[in-house]
Amino acid sequence: MNRFLCSIPQPGKRLLLLTACLSSLGGMPALAQQAGTDSAPTFSRDIAPILQRACQQCHNPDGIGPMPLLTYDQVRPFAALIQDRVSKRMMPPWHVDPDVGIQRFKNDMSLSHEEIALISQWVDGGAPQGNPADMPPALELPSGGAWRLEKSMGPPDMIVKSTPYDVVANGQDQWWTPRIKFEGLDTERWLRAAEFKPSFPLGKKVVHHGHATLIPEGESKRYVSLARYGVGKSWEMFPEGTGLRVPPKGEVRWSLHYFPAGTDVADNVVEVGLWFYPEDTIPEFESKGEVMFRVDGLNGGTRAQDLVIPPNSYKALQGSHVLQSPAVIHSYRPHMHMRGKVMTMEAIYPDGHKKVLSQVNNYNHNWQLTYIFEDDARPLLPKGTVLQFTSFYDNTSDNPLNPDPNQWVVFGQRGVDEMSHAWLGITYLNEEQYAQAVKERRVAEEVLGSGGTP
Repeated sequence: MNRFLCSIPQPGKRLLLLTACLSSLGGMPALAQQAGTDSAPTFSRDIAPILQRACQQCHNPDGIGPMPLLTYDQVRPFAALIQDRVSKRMMPPWHVDPDVGIQRFKNDMSLSHEEIALISQWVDGGAPQGNPADMPPALELPSGGAWRLEKSMGPPDMIVKSTPYDVVANGQDQWWTPRIKFEGLDTERWLRAAEFKPSFPLGKKVVHHGHATLIPEGESKRYVSLARYGVGKSWEMFPEGTGLRVPPKGEVRWSLHYFPAGTDVADNVVEVGLWFYPEDTIPEFESKGEVMFRVDGLNGGTRAQDLVIPPNSYKALQGSHVLQSPAVIHSYRPHMHMRGKVMTMEAIYPDGHKKVLSQVNNYNHNWQLTYIFEDDARPLLPKGTVLQFTSFYDNTSDNPLNPDPNQWVVFGQRGVDEMSHAWLGITYLNEEQYAQAVKERRVAEEVLGSGGTP
């Protein structure tokens, strides 16, 4: 069995994989439950805080992780497996190149070199529990069916539901594209945040990713991106003073990608929660939400005519987009499939200088992570900037996720096909807004030494 599979959060197979993973690691060592010296790391004092910050949001009884990691008794049997996965940076899932581009993110769950070394030292020292009195207070984790944003924002102002769909126990990728009327608003409102919530518990096991877009009443081409979802990414919150304009009526078009998990899931419904600014509030900046920037098919032909990967080969694609107005980028989310390995986002500024903004160099299709920039590190780009995206694919046996390196791979919706685009959380600015933003960024850098990236 490929050892890389131990990190794949594939629904319905996690517990089976764990047994095989432990076997592939040569079995668990006999862990001495000893009290370490003052200098030796212990679970209670040193390891538990790391797990709380980076692991327990998924590894809890209601989370998508295959086993809870809340207590010493839960963690101890998996100590060697944890050491192996964190030392290879397979867990926690965070695929940004740590040495290239902007490194300041609001949702950074990656472990530092020091944290990884501490975990290894703890395991090599017998994984002692230490003094239980040193344990940090337990986290207040939301239940599996709760809205993740409710703790900070209260319940949603509005909930939109898909129509039911029956997911079979075993089979290929499945798509569900229902349309529903969007009603309930008396007037146009400004969206502050949105959350995409598959049903709990079975819905979360079978929904791989999805979109909910709103077509305003009387229109056919314009759409509003209400919410987008992927495993590892469920919500979007706009920066302070920024919102998404939502018309009062229209039609919500769903695009839901299901993947069977070994259990029938009948009448599955997906919900989207919406949080609005107060009715009398108009935010200063209007965001477009997550916007697709294509890397393939930009030379005038049919989309993806250039996305053809021969058997046992590599492929690189590059796509460029010229900004017709200034913009600020809030978040970056690459999208490829099983052969995708790297996606780089660069800015070529009007004066000719070039800068790598972000690079995902360890892409994993099983996770659809959004990388949310810190406010004073968000790329602030002038009109005329060229956003250049480069995708790299590995269709060889060296790619652990590759289902069959002997196949030709072309564009398609299935996980075994390929795609090449990036979702950017982006807000376009006018020249006055851009000039003011640049001024504020420079002041912040001078006063705080923030190191933001204009």
